Amino acid sequence: MIQSLSKRILQDKPIAGILTIIMCPLAISLQIIHASAALRFVAACAAIIPLSSFLGDATEKLADRLGHGIGGLLNATFGNAAELIVSLAALFKGLDNVVKASLTGSILGNLLLVLGASFLAGGIKYPVQNFQRTPARVAGTMMALAAIGLIVPALFHFLVGENSAPLEHRLSAMVAGLLIITYILGLIFSLLTHRTQFFVKSADPATKQSLHNQTEVKKPAGVKRPLLVLIAATVGIAIMSEILVGAIGEAGTSLGLTSLFMGVVVVAIVGNAAEHATAVFMARKNQMDLAVGIALGSATQIALFVAPVLVFASYLRPHPMDLLFSTFEVASVILSVLVARMVAEDGESTWLEGAMLLMLYAILAIAFFELPG
Repeated sequence: MIQSLSKRILQDKPIAGILTIIMCPLAISLQIIHASAALRFVAACAAIIPLSSFLGDATEKLADRLGHGIGGLLNATFGNAAELIVSLAALFKGLDNVVKASLTGSILGNLLLVLGASFLAGGIKYPVQNFQRTPARVAGTMMALAAIGLIVPALFHFLVGENSAPLEHRLSAMVAGLLIITYILGLIFSLLTHRTQFFVKSADPATKQSLHNQTEVKKPAGVKRPLLVLIAATVGIAIMSEILVGAIGEAGTSLGLTSLFMGVVVVAIVGNAAEHATAVFMARKNQMDLAVGIALGSATQIALFVAPVLVFASYLRPHPMDLLFSTFEVASVILSVLVARMVAEDGESTWLEGAMLLMLYAILAIAFFELPG
């Protein structure tokens, strides 16, 4: 069974399969012989990228086979599984600053880097590309709420003072709970009450009506293989995350990079690389609903689901994590949300808008690089 599965994987994703076969054993070997932290970090990063691709692909296939409702929920739950696994590994090693930086970086990366690269890649081929306004507006509004959720703990800390950790942890837990409730409401809105506006192009009313009238059809065949791939990829990412997180501090020092920059830029990009590539590929095929949905949906999930889950998971440690991000992290997220909403709310994109989003991402990345960490 394992041999048959391996052959099928190599046939479906040859490059990702070869990278996984090479980099996973290499990263483990480097860990065993206690090689330099930089080598271990790079090898783990190189292994996580194809594993994330397999994880995303398996999730999509399971979603297709399990029907619209369960499939949509599965996609929503596992959409950022790689990022969550890496962050959990860092969380239980006490690297709260790296966890927060990677959350910030994932939000910035999706709103600016992925959306910008998608607009640019698609805009070079097509003068103007269109996508649905409703999902973009909903995602923008939810991201605005998430940004407020980041502002409130920072304002509270500023007003109350330094000796307020218990109050800040309690506030963070309550904010995290409300963010998850918001995320669940968003799922109900997109998967149930307004699903025709999310999963079918607005320019195709006949198909939209057909989707509205049809009942769910489950596809029981073919569930076993993607489920095995999902489990294997999850285990692989967990192992590689342990290696990556264990080497991140020393690797950053040897490479001349602060932990803040490593979290915001490097770890965030690695955890979402496969998803980023998919969004750009879809934009090149003029599938902008999918490209925009990946970028905005992933950012929303990070802010409203992954971040709160990490806060609650931290209560398994002696000292829980709060939602107190640095001033520059909060400001960067707010600016990114505002700009992304501005360029996406009209339902049209051009290459120039993509270039501007990428320029903003570069400006913020440079600033994070120069900040002491």
